Amino acid sequence: MGQIHVESSAVIEARPEKVYAILSDYRVSHPAILPKPYFTELTVEKGGQGAGTIIHVGMKVMGVKRAYRQVISEPEPGRVLVESDAAAGVTSSFTVDPLNGGQHSRVTIATDAATKPGLMGWMERLFNPFVMRRIYRKELQQLAEYARK
Repeated sequence: MGQIHVESSAVIEARPEKVYAILSDYRVSHPAILPKPYFTELTVEKGGQGAGTIIHVGMKVMGVKRAYRQVISEPEPGRVLVESDAAAGVTSSFTVDPLNGGQHSRVTIATDAATKPGLMGWMERLFNPFVMRRIYRKELQQLAEYARK
């Protein structure tokens, strides 16, 4: 099995604590920033706010539907939020760093994912980073718009 790492960052014109609050709220604000049609659902199984939350996420990318069961952790509360699906071999993180004296935030979405062996894995390593960056740029744009409200 191979591995891919994909990340994308953007500056959000909002204080880091506001941005982090949006990202860690899996009942209202986090689902609101997920780009459609890629994300088809986000259902909270347990919790809903930050660490200890368990979510089910449905995605449809390039005609392929996938479902993930993710456990949320906060290795650095207020700064780093991690979504992990051990069965799928996928871990995504959201890192919020203060800029301009804490008036703005740099948000980085990063994913590490296992790829299949053989030709399918080669195709995943070739195409997935391009598609994932496009999804993350859209998510960061929607996060910026949501934070302005």
